[in-house]
Amino acid sequence: MSKHFRIHAFVVAAFLAAMFVSTALPAAAASCESLAGLKLPDTTITMAQSVAAGAFTVPAAGRGAAPRFDDLPAFCRVAATLKPSTDSDIKIEVWLPASGWNGKFEAVGNGGWNGNIDINALATGLRRGYATSSTDTGHEGGGGPWMQRPEKLIDFGYRAVHEMAVKAKAIVAAYYGNGAQLSYFNGCSAGGRQALQEAQRFPEDFDGIIAGAPALNTTGRAAFSMYVAQAMHKDEASYIPASKYPLIHNAVLDACDAGDGVKDGVLENPKVCQFDPKLLECKSGDAATCLTAPQVESARKSYTAVVNPRSKQEIFPGLEPGSELGWATFGSPQPFGLGAQMFQYMVFKDANWDYKTLNFDTDMALTHKIENGTINAQDPNLKPFFAHGGKLIHYHGWSDPQITPMSSVNYYKSVLETMGDAGKVKDNYRLFMVPGMAHCGGGDGTSSFDMLSALEQWVEKHKAPEQILASRNRNGAVDRTRPLCPYPQVATYKGSGSTDEAANFVCKATKY
Repeated sequence: MSKHFRIHAFVVAAFLAAMFVSTALPAAAASCESLAGLKLPDTTITMAQSVAAGAFTVPAAGRGAAPRFDDLPAFCRVAATLKPSTDSDIKIEVWLPASGWNGKFEAVGNGGWNGNIDINALATGLRRGYATSSTDTGHEGGGGPWMQRPEKLIDFGYRAVHEMAVKAKAIVAAYYGNGAQLSYFNGCSAGGRQALQEAQRFPEDFDGIIAGAPALNTTGRAAFSMYVAQAMHKDEASYIPASKYPLIHNAVLDACDAGDGVKDGVLENPKVCQFDPKLLECKSGDAATCLTAPQVESARKSYTAVVNPRSKQEIFPGLEPGSELGWATFGSPQPFGLGAQMFQYMVFKDANWDYKTLNFDTDMALTHKIENGTINAQDPNLKPFFAHGGKLIHYHGWSDPQITPMSSVNYYKSVLETMGDAGKVKDNYRLFMVPGMAHCGGGDGTSSFDMLSALEQWVEKHKAPEQILASRNRNGAVDRTRPLCPYPQVATYKGSGSTDEAANFVCKATKY
């Protein structure tokens, strides 16, 4: 069966499910508690509870203080279990404003191997007036033996989010007496991957999608994390201690920071930075102020893509200059957990698998045979999503130390190639690369921004995001603002005024 046919079949199935659900919905609004009796395919409503304003609390789970939600408005909290297959056990929650609903629906994504409903993201959506939903993607906790069960892997890969979208929309319609006028998806990391899966597989589910730092090539990221671990632990001399990360980072800034016209501790475009860690090589011995020759080699490999040694095809791109302060993600004494778990449980089915034995040719072929397009979200054909007017905002931090940013750039380029040119894409899909931002936030760049408002303007008012205002917050106050520019444009200093004010920058195209 072709991939195109499978996608078409999924769309048809979703449409038929929605039609089936709609016939079962009441014509008028329902009380919250009455939703416990709502009948939906493959669905058991396990809770339908009214929550008074400021009354929602979450157990502290045995340590630390529980998050505070005393600013939440009154809402209807619905929990359900979905079983689209005989081995599915997908938990979802839907939160519905008791009053002041904005008429829209927002689904939120997860992180890592998921396994939990994101209460904080639900609360954020509720505060904005959305009916909102989250899912645990069909299992509890992180990576583990569940990855060896095909139906659960499918649930995690794409089915759980789609099922949540269909059933949550039905619950929304039942509660308010009418369906949501518009539907949005918002996620970063694993949630960014979920976002792209929705655009690629279920183009009718959402009108607007935000995909942040997507783990779109999960298998490639796992391979790269093992590649860095192998380099760092080739022998004792190859390991770079965390105490030397600032040394490398500062050397990168010394070499490249001023190249964008503004010396501000951030690389606007790290692709033009020519930095060789050999500049830091010790003259003799080892010291805190230099790198040994084996450490130089480890640093070089961290910046270098991992490739198939036989075919020379790139498996995953390397880290970018500017990411050094986050190198503990892949360079710690133990290999990156999310990457190791994929090979331990999904591929080799051996919790004691040794990462040093990974073969980047034969083992990757085995990995892709098992994954079989279930987890990765790399299909560049977004024509069905574009055809119904769908809008996609994709963003990624240039200093991301966990999902290397060129994976997003490479995907964007693949969409352009598939669609024909940038002119056929810009009305529906824009990529924003964020200078200095780490994974989904943080870092030295302007990593605070409101992508949802930008998406709302695009979907609802047809105002495309020519730039998005971003800020940097330090010590509880904003100390810098910058415009985020649609790729391949970058924020360029006009030549006068404070370099900490967005008004003094303009978006200009550049070569990468």
